[in-house]
Amino acid sequence: MRSVCIHGHFYQPPRENPWLEIVELEDSAYPYHDWNERITAECYGPNAWSRILDPRGRIVRIVNNYAWISFDFGPTLLWWLEREAPDVYHAILDADREGCERFNGHGPAIAHPYHHIILPLANEHDRRTELLWGIRDFEHRFGRRPEGIWLPETAVDLPTLELVAEFGIRFVILAPHQAAAVRPPGFSGWQDVSGGRVETTRPYRVVLPSGRELVALFYDGAIARDVAFGDLLNDGRQLAARLLAAASDTTDRLAHIATDGETYGHHHRFGDMALAAAIATIQASKDARVITYGAYLAEHPPTWEAQIVEQTSWSCIHGIERWRSNCGCNTGAHPEWTQEWRGPLREALDWLRDAVAQRYEEQLSQFLTDPWAARDDYIEVILDRSPENVQRFLDRWQRRALQSAEQVAVLEALEMQRHALRMYSSDAWFFDELSGLETVQALQSAARVIQIAEELFHTALEQEFVERLARAPSNLPQYHDGRGVWDRLVRPARVEFANVAAHYALSALFEDYPERASIGCFEIERLEGIAQRAGRAQLFIARVRVTSTLTGRQQGFLTAALHLGEHNLVGGVESDGTPDRYAEVRQLLSEPFGRADLPETVRALDRAFGRADYSLRSLFKDEQRKLLDIILTSTLAEAEELYRHLYEDSQPLMRFLADLGVPIPRAFLIAAEMTVNAELRHTLAEPRPSVEQLEQLFQEADVWRLTLDQPGLAYALQEALEALAQEWRHQPDDLELLDTLTGLAKVTSHLSEPVNTWRLQNIVYELLQRALPERRWRAERGEQTAREWIERFRALCDVLWIAFETAEADLTVS
Repeated sequence: MRSVCIHGHFYQPPRENPWLEIVELEDSAYPYHDWNERITAECYGPNAWSRILDPRGRIVRIVNNYAWISFDFGPTLLWWLEREAPDVYHAILDADREGCERFNGHGPAIAHPYHHIILPLANEHDRRTELLWGIRDFEHRFGRRPEGIWLPETAVDLPTLELVAEFGIRFVILAPHQAAAVRPPGFSGWQDVSGGRVETTRPYRVVLPSGRELVALFYDGAIARDVAFGDLLNDGRQLAARLLAAASDTTDRLAHIATDGETYGHHHRFGDMALAAAIATIQASKDARVITYGAYLAEHPPTWEAQIVEQTSWSCIHGIERWRSNCGCNTGAHPEWTQEWRGPLREALDWLRDAVAQRYEEQLSQFLTDPWAARDDYIEVILDRSPENVQRFLDRWQRRALQSAEQVAVLEALEMQRHALRMYSSDAWFFDELSGLETVQALQSAARVIQIAEELFHTALEQEFVERLARAPSNLPQYHDGRGVWDRLVRPARVEFANVAAHYALSALFEDYPERASIGCFEIERLEGIAQRAGRAQLFIARVRVTSTLTGRQQGFLTAALHLGEHNLVGGVESDGTPDRYAEVRQLLSEPFGRADLPETVRALDRAFGRADYSLRSLFKDEQRKLLDIILTSTLAEAEELYRHLYEDSQPLMRFLADLGVPIPRAFLIAAEMTVNAELRHTLAEPRPSVEQLEQLFQEADVWRLTLDQPGLAYALQEALEALAQEWRHQPDDLELLDTLTGLAKVTSHLSEPVNTWRLQNIVYELLQRALPERRWRAERGEQTAREWIERFRALCDVLWIAFETAEADLTVS
């Protein structure tokens, strides 16, 4: 029986704002909110519900790929999925449980260090914490000990493997060129296999200097490259054939590959379906099977030994230089750019890490029995931030009963350490430019480290850090070097408690907050407040308490905000406002505002707060965009109305010109384009969109050859389909709703941008199993409504390319 294992490494860098702990809007991911959301829609979700097609291209089965492959997920990505895509998150956990049953207790999931840091470049403390946190996170989520662990970028050295073995991990996955030498059982001499010449179909024991040992599995590099960068995912059967050909006819060998999990759907569209087809093809072979690494090793313990090439990785031919020097590795997008910034970036972060580590140990030794062991144990708080669990953590490590302020200091120091680890996420060095999104995210974590350290330890760090960072050159003239990146992209993102209070007041002009509200990782309690309106102008005054839900730090503020209309907002904040001060400011502002004297109200606001210098720019990104949308709505509506009138009035002339073959004036076409795009958006936003109206609008777009907002409309159509599908899921007897869904699904053909219908297809499959059998039973007994439902349901399946006739015979959902 030939054995095949396919490993997927699923990971995204932490995208959360380090101060708010939420992922803010990323415009480059349009039409999605951010890249996590987009890649979930393109990859993580589809792999949990992947399609297997018949020869005609129709869906005959839906499978959970995760239950059949080996996989790891970055813990920070799982943290995000748990909160933002819980259906996908639970499908991943379910897949591991299913795989454990299928593979005799050896589930498909393996562990991953908590952050995606290059472990050979980490110091001993950081390497230990990262591995311990990753293993504990795995246990918490998957409910079992991990058998294997994925090393970020497969970067490896002996100290890393010593820790991995010490923590009871049995195996790691490496690239073939990371094997230096091997030897068979009973031989003392070593065979040189450097340069990727290792036989990848067998596992190898790696005996470490301490005497501990673990297993190294060197994946098939040629097939993995063709999957990741070639055309092997164009046909899942082709992938299966390559893997089966690589598998030996003997029963003790394993054909296996490892690639980024995002290959299957994000980097290669429909790659998840190719993976599902490959798995199905292998499983259908009489002499082959898919298997997990743990299950294979249980049957075939390694007999050969291997030595590794230290300080190597899978994505840098120079070892691990990509993450500390200008080694020549880059994406190739800008061959004229330099990566000389990589070395200074690491040197600056190393300096910051060491500077805060010394102060951390000195200061926390007053409060904790072992500050570094406490940091290792801090993962328990990260996994469960309930007050009761935080107190249990403090009870385990405190030298004495800590006062409230001391508890806050301890938790802030540990949060500082969490960000000191996070700032080393490998993506900061992977790409070509210092000002890139991933590098700025790492630098923002460094800024959070500096902020906490300067407040806790009363030591200036930022100036020296920035001086070191300035040695890193940028390829873009607007930044020049690391100092420019810091000043323009990092420092302005810094959030203080006062910023949170200002954000609350400014957004409260548009949003009706409850007495207690959450903004990111902050809780805002309104102690007292008042909202007033004078025409289009609004005034909000409040006394609030802002609390960090991570550390418990609290601070009170008096805050006020004034909206003068459109984008003109102004606000002020004063710390530790008392009830008397609130009453004073309320009187000062309410009196001129009450008589609609807005200039005097602005002057009073300045007098009250010294200077009211908060504005729309002060809002956090998501709320800023939301308020801009609100502000722009009326203006855009007026513009759309003007364009609509121009389009309607000019249509007869446009038709006449078209009949004569005379070019239509650009102004008329712009009016048509604006009108049709707006009407399509408005129609799709209705609770039950009119299919007839949509068809007419698309026909007009074709007639005048208008440019449509393809990505935006595809996303809007996807959301409309999903909303209607959820409604129909709970009331499947609604034939009108079923017809609307079918018509709306047909509308997707009018867009050149693909419309993601996989959630709709999942629901259709659910109803194929849950609702169709019962209606067939009723139809066989002569019930006309059941017959009508079946015919209309069949029409929906046809539009979605679902093989309706296989429903009773072969369909399964996993």
